[in-house]
Amino acid sequence: MAVSIIAANLQAVAGLNTNILPSVEPPDNAYVPVRGQFDATVIIKKLAGLEDGAPFKLGIMAQDLCSPILSFVYGESQLGGKAALVSLHRLFDDDPELYYQRAAKISLHEVGHLLGLGHCWENFCIMHFSSNIAALDSLSISFCPACEYEINRRLSSIVADGGLVR
Repeated sequence: MAVSIIAANLQAVAGLNTNILPSVEPPDNAYVPVRGQFDATVIIKKLAGLEDGAPFKLGIMAQDLCSPILSFVYGESQLGGKAALVSLHRLFDDDPELYYQRAAKISLHEVGHLLGLGHCWENFCIMHFSSNIAALDSLSISFCPACEYEINRRLSSIVADGGLVR
């Protein structure tokens, strides 16, 4: 269900067409036994290498993610690249609506990075950096006007180049 809600939010908030594809297994070398987590960077490289015609790929995992320099990440993305990854592991809440909202926020944030956006200074913007759940919960599920402008500008450029159907 989380995947469908994330896809719907990518369409409604960012204006992206989405396809939900069958799951793929993470590479064997992505699991970091000492940490009990998966290395997001390794999985993103695999996602980026998948040839399916999609200009962007967003992987969604239930397992915990880390990066070489961070003890955990909610998500990670190739800035201006082809692939991003989100973990649902630390987003759980007894309130399903809050859980799904968190998943959508992280996904929109990571897709913003795919479109080349960095972190935003506006405290309410979905592109503002969140290092904990409280910070994530305080964000809007939308982009600030400046980030929204950039998203639309970059998507228009991609559409004009024939890389994306909007």
